[in-house]
Parts: sequence; C-alpha cells; structure tokens
Amino acid sequence: MTTTTDLVSYEDALASYDPVMGLEVHVELGTKTKMFCGCSTELGQDANTQTCPVCLGLPGALPVVNATGVESAIKIGLALNCEIAEWCRFARKNYFYPDMPKNFQTSQYDEPIAFNGYLDVQLEDGETFRVEIERAHMEEDTGKSTHVGGATGRIHGASHSLLDYNRAGIPLIEIVTKPVEGAGVRAPEVAKAYVRELRELIKALGVSEARMEMGQMRCDVNLSLRPHGTEKFGTRSETKNVNSLRSVERAARFEIQRHAAVLSSGGTIIQETRHFHEDTGSTTSGRVKEEAEDYRYFPEPDLVPVAPSREWVEEIRAALPELPLARRTRLLAEWGISATDMQAILNAGALEPIVATIDAGADAASARKWWMGELARSANESGKSLDELSITPAQVARVTELVSKGDLNDKLARQVIEGVLAGEGTPDEVVDKRGLKVVSDEGALTTAVEEAIAGNPGIADKIRGGKVAAAGALVGAVMKATRGQADAARVKELILEKLGVSEG
Repeated sequence: MTTTTDLVSYEDALASYDPVMGLEVHVELGTKTKMFCGCSTELGQDANTQTCPVCLGLPGALPVVNATGVESAIKIGLALNCEIAEWCRFARKNYFYPDMPKNFQTSQYDEPIAFNGYLDVQLEDGETFRVEIERAHMEEDTGKSTHVGGATGRIHGASHSLLDYNRAGIPLIEIVTKPVEGAGVRAPEVAKAYVRELRELIKALGVSEARMEMGQMRCDVNLSLRPHGTEKFGTRSETKNVNSLRSVERAARFEIQRHAAVLSSGGTIIQETRHFHEDTGSTTSGRVKEEAEDYRYFPEPDLVPVAPSREWVEEIRAALPELPLARRTRLLAEWGISATDMQAILNAGALEPIVATIDAGADAASARKWWMGELARSANESGKSLDELSITPAQVARVTELVSKGDLNDKLARQVIEGVLAGEGTPDEVVDKRGLKVVSDEGALTTAVEEAIAGNPGIADKIRGGKVAAAGALVGAVMKATRGQADAARVKELILEKLGVSEG
C-alpha cells in the first residue's frame, strides 16, 4: 500500500482511467428555529447562547420535528424530480465527535424523505448533462470546534479546543447523487456545474441562501477511477466540506491525478476522507472512511415517522417557482441571445441584477449592456461581486431611461454611474450636481456648430466636396466644446444642414 502524493498529468490520467464521482451536498435550511427544538438559528450570536436541553442532548429531553424543515425537504425533493416518501422516519447515526453533544446525529438512513430523482445541468458550452439523484434526506448539523494555539487551525498542535453548540441542531438537507459516470475528461467541470445548478435551485426555492463561503452549502467530493473498459468501481476517496464552486472542480481534478499516480505505480487507493487546501488546490489525508455499519444506525425512538399526505405534496408541487434551467431557457429566447452569452452572464453573476433592472423598467439589451460592461468593469477593478456594488437595479434602470429620453448619452451615463458608485446620490442627483444633462437647446448647439465650422474651414470644404466622413472631426470639436454633453447624432445633422450636404 502506498500513500504517495505524486501526480500524473490530467491528460495521462484520463488516457488510462474513467473517473466515477459521487457528490454529497449539505444544505443548511433557512428556518427560524432548529430541526428538533425551538432554539433560534440566528447567526453571529455569542457562543452557546442558542441551546436548550434538546440540542445539548441532556437526559430526558424529547425532540419535535420542525414542520418547515420537512416542507423545505419536500420542495427540494420535488425540484430534483424525486419521489416523495409516503412514510419515512429518522435514525440515529452513532459516532463520537466532540461537537456532537448527544454522541449521535439524528438523520435518515434507509428511509429518506425524497429519492430517485435527477438534475439536468448545463456545461459552459451549452451541453446538458443529467446527474441522477439517489436521495435527499433530513438531518441536523453539529456544533463548531475552534482549535486554539496551533499554526494550522486544526486540532493537531493546538493547546486547547473551544466548543460552540449554537449550530448543533441546525436543519440540514443532504443531497446524494448516484454514481456519476460517463463525464470523462469533463468530470471536474460536471461536478462544478452540478453544484452551481443545485445552488441556484436551492436559492430559487427560497429554502436557504446557499452561501458556500458561509458554510450554508458545502460539498463532499467522492471520486474513484477504473481502467477503461472495466465496469467495477475503484476504491473511492471523499474530499470533505469543499466550500466553493472553483474548489469543487479543483478537488475533483486533483484527486483524478492523484488516484492515477497511485494506481499507475502499482499502489492501492485507501478509502478515506481527505481535506482540500484552497491555497495549493491539493488534498491531504484525513481519516480512514467508515462504512455504514460502523455508525450502528437504528430508528430514532423519540420521533414519530413522517408521513406527508399526497394532497400536501401536490400543494407544494403546485406552488414551486420557475426553476433555474427553465427560467434561463425562457430568458435566452426572450432576450434573443446565445447560450454562450447566457453563460457569460452567469459567470459574471449578472443574471439577477439584469432581471431586476428589466423589472424596474429597462429594456433587456440596455440592462445587459450596463451590467456586463461598465458595472462589470467597476466590480472587477474594486474586487467586488456585482451584487456588492453600491448601485441598485432600479438606479441602473433610471440611467437607461435618461439615455432613452435623450437626457444623457452613453459617455454622460458612464459618469452618472461613476457618481452613484462613489456615493454621490441617485442618478438624478448626480446629473444635477455634476451638470451632466445633454445640451438639447437648439440655439446653443447651432452656435457651437457654427463656431466649429468657422474654426476648421479646410475640413468644412472637404465636407462640401462630398467627403461626408470628415464631419466626424467637426462633431468631435462640438462635443469638446460642450464637454461631451451634446447629442452627437443631432450635431452631425446640424453640421450637414449648415454646409448644405445630405447624408446620402
């Protein structure tokens, strides 16, 4: 047996082996109270102030199921095209862990609330890949351990550990895929696309904010390799608690290369959990992975089974919102854009701002133009995401309205957006403070045009001689004189009128 961390190239790995993945995603539900007690789930409170005998596992305390948690689980199951169990129950998953005050986790084992579904995901080139869903089940989160005194923040080398049980009992839904086969060289991309699509679905359902950077959604990446032409799955590794889309892709890619190096050198893969390191994109060994029997599952005796009526399930189904893939397909057709354009919008995080700007009155083309252009540039320069910019979709819609009315041209509109982002007020306030309205007074424009012609007689003669393109130089002179606040198209019309030349 070998524990080498050598890697082979990604191309060489895929030349010899087929990757098989299993993705387990934990979603923290946005309920007001915990899964089995009435303690608050509010973030940021002092340690151990949101606990009670139930979530601390004190003797004699009896849990009660959170009905909103069950409803959220059903919503997720339906959105994932799952069957919803007519009858299911909770189980005790027994293992010792310092931040598990009961020494068991209340979960579901062989009787999940939702099972046998699928999620279609789109890759960056528009290809659709179907990921089969094994199950989605309800459970509770653990507490939080903080290891103090070490260099790495892990227990090894720490002088002591602090435990906060505020999070113990927070409702979770764990969504488990069936083995993901056939992705080949695109396996890491499929993993990333699946988690991204799942995150968008969860947010659309309104059951969680699904913010991966805050731990509200995290992914365990299971991966194994098998030689081309064989059916038997290889031994898997499980990279735990990966908390960004980019890291899901990097973890899958690294493990493919690591597994291939071990197998190609005649070694044996150890079934284990592994830690992902953001700084290097690598994984390191955690602990040998338990099998299900090691957890000694048995039915939870303190909770009654959950038996959602078919009528309730159908009411929930009827109230589901438009799901992300269907919505994107509709918007793509309505906006008349390509799949590549839509992917660029998604990659920029611009879809929701664009939709909100259209809802506020802008046309689709203008909304896309400003969010994917000037605002994307500002976000990139400031190191922020689009939704962190200090401008609202309604304000962007107002800028587009001012442009369409002729009060602003694009150059002035950029200055207005710059002022809003700088905290100078609303678009109208920035226009007033900076004096940015387009000069629409015909008399003032005519005077500026006459001055430009008088100051550039040579260019004026060329235009009279039929070289209409030379009018651009006079338009530029007028724009300079009006500080860019003239309507360039109207300026050109006036120049040609004054010189007695037609556009044609």
